[in-house]
Amino acid sequence: MQEIIDLTKELVQFKTMHSKPDEIRRCAEFIENYLDACGVVYRLLYFGNSPSIMVLPKRGYAPVLLMSHIDVVDAPDKLFRPVIKGRKLYGRGCLDDKYAAALSMVLLKKNMEKLQKQGKSQKDFPFGILITSDEEIGGFNGAKKILGEVQTDFCIVLDGGSIDKIVVKEKGVAKVKLLSRVKANFGDKPWLEENAIEKLMDDVIKWRTYFVKSAPDHWHRAVTCVDIHTEKPHQGVPECAEAHLEIRYTETDDVERMFSKMQSELHSEIVVESVEPLFPSGKSEHLKLLLDISKNTRIGFEDGANDARFLSQSGIKGIIWGADGDRSRHTPEEHVDIDSIIKLYSLLDAFVKRSGSIERFS
Repeated sequence: MQEIIDLTKELVQFKTMHSKPDEIRRCAEFIENYLDACGVVYRLLYFGNSPSIMVLPKRGYAPVLLMSHIDVVDAPDKLFRPVIKGRKLYGRGCLDDKYAAALSMVLLKKNMEKLQKQGKSQKDFPFGILITSDEEIGGFNGAKKILGEVQTDFCIVLDGGSIDKIVVKEKGVAKVKLLSRVKANFGDKPWLEENAIEKLMDDVIKWRTYFVKSAPDHWHRAVTCVDIHTEKPHQGVPECAEAHLEIRYTETDDVERMFSKMQSELHSEIVVESVEPLFPSGKSEHLKLLLDISKNTRIGFEDGANDARFLSQSGIKGIIWGADGDRSRHTPEEHVDIDSIIKLYSLLDAFVKRSGSIERFS
């Protein structure tokens, strides 16, 4: 399995942040060269300057699809120099999600070699792969566009979970802005003024009262304030302030009703910027087979969200699964457990070999 580790290290060295689009393109070209050397026919797709690479056995169809991404969140240069410490590989993107791209590529290569020895071709592949480059900014030009054009019986999103946990449900995401406006009247006595920041702070505190919950696996709605911005104060008193909130909601939440009730209690105007759906895996014989192969793996939930949410929009059944990384994604200590990569490869290899026995669209 050394090839997967070496390939992951090579991929990590590309600074595939969205602030460096040339690096994303260079990484995509590297993957193209790898596939060319394997003798694999692939498609390079560009939507909104985001490259995606797809390999399918037949035009528009794969029995099983493995999906990953190469873009990463911003990081200093030193995190793009991968380092192995013990049995862990450290570096930006090694867990999220370049090990998965490398694993998919090597699995594809090894299967191609076996088929060629048997006198078969790419059309006999039991799976396909999709590697996108815009997951960290929403996936709208990658997974969302491409999954709508692909038929597959089952998709494994290699971007979450762990060896011991297959994720079958992720929360939906809503992005909301609270907009607080006041009119300053007492320029020389700011303590008498209405203050947009103070009004906004009161509303943010009140907003959080809707999210104080506890449930197994943290399966309840949650909120994070990701940014607060004010206009230049007038005579020392800001007349406009806004807070940007990110909400994770569950299937028990009526988001529209919740926002309507909140609006009646807040000073600030609620501006809903986007609402992304939940990810439900759906019942599948493929999942049953996967659990039969990986005996010690359980199913579970995660806060989300990633490109898996586009599966349900496209009518595709699937799950989220991956290697272990101690929840280190997006942190300075991002790492992936090497032994878990090896185990995941072995389990996926066994799965794609046996998945052909499942009746199509069961």
